[in-house]
Amino acid sequence: MNYLFLFGNILLLVAGQILFKIGLQQIGGVSVSNLWKTAFSLPIWLGLLLYVIATGLWFIVLSRMNLSLAYPLQSLAYVLGVAAAWGIFGEPIPTVRWIGVLVILAGVTLVAWE
Repeated sequence: MNYLFLFGNILLLVAGQILFKIGLQQIGGVSVSNLWKTAFSLPIWLGLLLYVIATGLWFIVLSRMNLSLAYPLQSLAYVLGVAAAWGIFGEPIPTVRWIGVLVILAGVTLVAWE
């Protein structure tokens, strides 16, 4: 069950980042001239809401798991973030970055190994 809370935390963090990116694309980025647009962007607010929920899940995870295990496993958010950038936003991902993703996955595997 602890791993479900952790995975939920990871998914919500990545979903929040995706919503932040969508919101910022819609308003043309952040600048002094469009701070109000940023403040009233629905995707940005939804991303913040997901972050609040993710933080609640993180509190549950920290109360039940060792930080030395949970925190490195949370780096799976980076892997999912790269996959989302490629799959949702069509960002080109250089080979060296994919290799970095594989290194993260190898690290997560080693950390989770018991």
